[in-house]
Amino acid sequence: MEKEITQLPTDCLRIVLYGPESTGKTTMAKALAAQYNTHWVPEFARDYLQNKWDKKQEVCSKEDLLVIAKKQLQLENNALEKAKDYLFCDTNILVTRVWSETHFEGFCDPHIKKWSEEWQYDYYFLTDIDMPWEADDLRDRPSQRKEMLSYFEAVLQANNCPYSYLSGSHEIRLKTAGTILKTLK
Repeated sequence: MEKEITQLPTDCLRIVLYGPESTGKTTMAKALAAQYNTHWVPEFARDYLQNKWDKKQEVCSKEDLLVIAKKQLQLENNALEKAKDYLFCDTNILVTRVWSETHFEGFCDPHIKKWSEEWQYDYYFLTDIDMPWEADDLRDRPSQRKEMLSYFEAVLQANNCPYSYLSGSHEIRLKTAGTILKTLK
């Protein structure tokens, strides 16, 4: 039987950059970590799926999602050892769940659904689609940005997750995030 994975406890606030593809999540996670002298958790799926594409020209499958979820949490748990006050997550299990549901006709592996309901995050920054679309090998929905943003927000609301939108230029987003983070500590 496979060992159950668990989210490690922490005194750091787990802040998730959350939203559709090509909305500035990675840029914001890096910038916030630098601003608050802490660590950020990169998106495991990006390198994993790019490697899969480069080797086989294959896209994400349902079977990949459990690997992605487990490795993402492992990266998060590892980053906690060095983080202080905040841990900025470029993605999390809820993003994996949304991606699964929107790309596999509502399907979500029961483990991912369970983890998305159990694992705790302190705050979500929902990144708006007002950033220019940047195409790459993995991004696949440039014409469905509004629908994807709506779905991401609906999932936050359905799960009673605390969140705020980050919109505007990078500088405006940083300022907005900073103002909100002051209220969380």
